This record gives sequence, C-alpha cells and structure tokens, in this order.
Amino acid sequence: MAEAILDAVRKASERRANVVHHEMLQGLNTLAAIAVSAPLLGVLGTLPGIVNSFPGFDGEQWSIYAAIMERLAESLLPMELGLLVALLAFCTLKYFLARAEKFDVEMRDASYQLAKALERAS
Repeated sequence: MAEAILDAVRKASERRANVVHHEMLQGLNTLAAIAVSAPLLGVLGTLPGIVNSFPGFDGEQWSIYAAIMERLAESLLPMELGLLVALLAFCTLKYFLARAEKFDVEMRDASYQLAKALERAS
C-alpha cells in the first residue's frame, strides 16, 4: 500500500514538473524566430540603400567616392539594427533556457527528496 502511494506521488510530481516546464518554455519559439529573422530583415532593409548609393555622378572622382561612402554608411543602419535585435533576442533566449534547465534540475531533486522522505516516514 505504501509503495503504491509513493509511486503515485512520484508520478504526480513528475507530471506537474512537465506542465510547469512546458509553461516556462511558452513564447521562447517566438524569441528564437526573432533571433533568426532579424538579421535577414536587416539585409532586406540594407539592399535598397546600397542600390541607391550608386546614382550617376558628375564631378571630381574623390567627391564621388565620398558621396558613395556616405550613402553606403547610411544604408548599413538597418543591418546594424537587425544584428542588435538578433543578439539581444538570442541572449535572452539562452538566459531563459538556462533558467528552465535549472528549474528542471531543482524539480527533479525536490521530487526525489519528497519521495525519500515519504519512504522513510512509512
């Protein structure tokens, strides 16, 4: 009888840990999608700027180069922002995954300790 109760407690704590684990990971897929797609969106924003950096110029060669470099530098802003967003999303994702893993270890340890305490008490 006591063994059946201990087994029921183990299974119930394992089920609850799985539910909480699933709840903790909700939304992290969206964060991963942001981390992956932000640089690509940055590239898409940068390409029109690069194309528009090379209009026909009349004038001295160095002034043409300076104008092109200025426009190229401005066109790279979307890429920089995309990489920044991706980096922040990735770091946040890794942080929450590490927290979820730590929680899983603590839940398993607490479940084991509860089962051992109930076993000793019976």
